[in-house]
Amino acid sequence: MSLSKKSAFSCDQCRKRKVRCGGEQPSCKRCVAREETCEYKLPPTLSYTQKLESRVEELERLVSQLQIPSAERASGSPQPGSPKPRSGLPPASFQGLKFDGQGSITYHGATSFFHLPNATSDKPSTVTVTDPSASLDGERIRQRLVSNAWHQRALETFAETPEPFRFLLKTHWCWIQPLFNFVYRPAFTRDMEVSGPYYSHALLNTMLSHSIRWCRKSQISHLLVPYEDGEVFSRQARSLLFDELRSGQSSIPTVQTLLLLSAQECSYGNRTQAWLYSGMAFRLIEDLGICIDGQKYAGSVRLSDEDIEIRRRLFWSCYFWDKMISLYLGRSPTLQHSSVSPPQIMLDDSAENELWSPHGVVYPEGMEYAPTQAHSISCFVRMCQLSEIFNQILIHIYDPLQENSEDEIQTCLTVQGEALKLWWKDLPSFLKIDPREMPLQCPPSHIVTLNCLYHTFTILLYRPMLFQRSEVTDQKPDPNHLVECISSATSIIAIFDLFCKTFGDSYCILSLSYSVYTAASIFLLQLQAGMSQDEQTLARLKFSIYSLERVKSTNPVIASALDLINKALSKLDIDLSGLSIQSPDPAGYVPPIQGDFIHPVADPVPIVPQVTKEMLEAFSSLEPVDATVSRLW
Repeated sequence: MSLSKKSAFSCDQCRKRKVRCGGEQPSCKRCVAREETCEYKLPPTLSYTQKLESRVEELERLVSQLQIPSAERASGSPQPGSPKPRSGLPPASFQGLKFDGQGSITYHGATSFFHLPNATSDKPSTVTVTDPSASLDGERIRQRLVSNAWHQRALETFAETPEPFRFLLKTHWCWIQPLFNFVYRPAFTRDMEVSGPYYSHALLNTMLSHSIRWCRKSQISHLLVPYEDGEVFSRQARSLLFDELRSGQSSIPTVQTLLLLSAQECSYGNRTQAWLYSGMAFRLIEDLGICIDGQKYAGSVRLSDEDIEIRRRLFWSCYFWDKMISLYLGRSPTLQHSSVSPPQIMLDDSAENELWSPHGVVYPEGMEYAPTQAHSISCFVRMCQLSEIFNQILIHIYDPLQENSEDEIQTCLTVQGEALKLWWKDLPSFLKIDPREMPLQCPPSHIVTLNCLYHTFTILLYRPMLFQRSEVTDQKPDPNHLVECISSATSIIAIFDLFCKTFGDSYCILSLSYSVYTAASIFLLQLQAGMSQDEQTLARLKFSIYSLERVKSTNPVIASALDLINKALSKLDIDLSGLSIQSPDPAGYVPPIQGDFIHPVADPVPIVPQVTKEMLEAFSSLEPVDATVSRLW
């Protein structure tokens, strides 16, 4: 007599009797035979649920194939009235993501060494996929991911990680991760304990090395002496990375390592290394198939919910960093978003509700920062949306390899100007900093950066329009362009002032420094045009220069930007050498609340300037080259 297969979970009646339960729904066979009420109060196991979901998805695919009309299946062409295929999809021969001979996920097109065309493999393999976040299954996946994330955070809290490693990792999770989302924290911390696939020694050393720049004058500085103030971590990271690249066994941690090294080298002013590291990262996400949403293709390998979550986040992290490094270096963006790219869906929103406090900042006695909700997932998604807008600005206005016509530039100006306004209008209030109504406590660093980058991109959209001449284009200079630039520049320094008064300047990341640099370019242009020699413009420019002087210790590349500004001031015979630049306290810390920053203006509220015809003519007489544009070098 054969025994029935035991179910992964049992109903209450079978559990009480300690007998095998078939797990049938809505009532098991035993309860039906006994005419008893069958109830399942205990939730099914995670593995059992995943198996069921996989089976359901497989059946849905079979049903969708059977629903295709027979004539359409035979001819391979859609019948009149049938839905048109999505535009932008790869050729029909594309079969989605596959495992290579070494077990890594990748993809290859029809021209590769790894593809042999035939009548079967070259049939379309795309499937209709709905947004999982809007479905019941999506909610179940979200709950599992969130539950796992909180579980890992609890384990992380009780883990006995020694110093200075614990402090440095907390620095990364506080100041770097919410903005860039390079590393998926639950998977990294779990796999760090067991050397799993989402951890590598190279990645850990890179995270430690990157965090050092904010910790050299912190309460753990004495613990960094045996590690040569972090140089040991830096050497280890590069050595281990090159070992990975030589072996040809690259993985997601390899990409994350490259991205962090690129950001680190960029802040140091090592543009060649920064560009190469980012380029390798972007090539690797192609090689690993991360740039493809494998869920769209029936022939793709099966990925776990966590795998999909990590790959989506990593693609958009790369997309965002691609725009930032292109901005810093004044070069063409590499990554583009299409209909086959992973969607901006992040189901694990556990980090959204975490409480954020400025790790490492020491306040004077009697002062403290009230922990506030992080909103890091909302912030990152909005940052990705903002990056898509800026991508168009880069391509159509700043790309040195493009020869855009005047009509294309004007179209970009109109379309992206409206897109920026709509983005700002739709930005949730908890992510928006209104310079006219400054909060008493500065929001988290990543929210500050989001707002400053919005104003920075606004300036970069309208600034080139200030140099238009009537003989070059029929388009007359628009006074609103100048208003947008000056208002955005003033907003940047007002927000930055709040940041420094709350956190000090030691935790200023390169993106914030670049925003201040961009604001300074507008104040400098006002002086170059001779339209505003008043004390207010000089005070704003002085504040910008003063701020950049103070943050260049953590962002050395800013020294190059300051040199450009000082050369421009020299041409204008404006001497600011008398400006007193205070050095940090020799003890290692300047309390951020003590007001060691000069305020940019007497009234921090941005003033909308009254633009006259003479002002516009003064700007249009400037040579565009006089305005220091995108790059920091």
